[in-house]
Amino acid sequence: MSTLPVIAAFDGSPDSLRALDWAFDAARGRAAPLRVVHVRQYAVRVPADVAVARLPEPADDPVLARARAHVAQRADAPAVEYLGPEGTPAVVLPDLGAEAQVLVLGSRGRGGFARLLLGSNGLAAARDAECPVVVVPRPGREVDDAPPQEPGPRVVVGLNVDGPDDAALAFAFQEAALRRARLQAVAAYPWPVQLWAGAAGELLPTGIDQDAVENEARALAEGFLTPHRRRHPGVRAEARVVPGDAAANLVAYSLDAELVVVGRHRRRLLAPARLMGSVTHAVLLHAASPVAVVPPAPPEE
Repeated sequence: MSTLPVIAAFDGSPDSLRALDWAFDAARGRAAPLRVVHVRQYAVRVPADVAVARLPEPADDPVLARARAHVAQRADAPAVEYLGPEGTPAVVLPDLGAEAQVLVLGSRGRGGFARLLLGSNGLAAARDAECPVVVVPRPGREVDDAPPQEPGPRVVVGLNVDGPDDAALAFAFQEAALRRARLQAVAAYPWPVQLWAGAAGELLPTGIDQDAVENEARALAEGFLTPHRRRHPGVRAEARVVPGDAAANLVAYSLDAELVVVGRHRRRLLAPARLMGSVTHAVLLHAASPVAVVPPAPPEE
């Protein structure tokens, strides 16, 4: 059985070059082939008597030629394949996820508005692809309130103790093992907890003990990590139980991390469309490290 490739979406932009480098390292670490894809968008319809430039075939596609030249500068290259399918990137790229271990994109491509933090193709792929999608941000993103960290590589994963995402945890442990990195599972709990007093029109404290809430969240987090620790005994995994907003905490922990892993919402009966969730969306927009969005495992029959 052949090994599924790591796919890098490439359009020649600086962001896609960073994504190509990330995908190159990921393919080499997994002993998997690398597939570089430049989606050649459909030409605009024009009158028959108007001359237009021919859309290059993949063999003479200048964008893929740039990717080949970039890969040629790297040592110990995996097996590399270059593809130039036609279509709309926001449609073609997610479809490619059905035959990939990981799909890697830059946070911005050549299209759209330069000030956007994340392009439409990245959003579409993260929302719709059947495989994990890694979005590589531009360098220099500022992060507030980053906690101090000991030296060494880290992988960060978001852990919702009210509904843990086992697929995201499994992917995070795998990445930590491949990178020989320690794993931080960030479990955020809402605090302070307040009640709205309708008659008085103000927020009132609940009297709930914060230590009790934190201890319960920690016990749940440790329980969810236990089976993954057994499967990856070489990974040093720790639960970081923190008060406040989940997205803000994950962004804070993203500074100098190798990767932040978040899950994608499962389809629901009354909302059959794929959803990312507000936490995942916020982390994609603001994290300083690459972000992996992991689709939920398919439901058992």
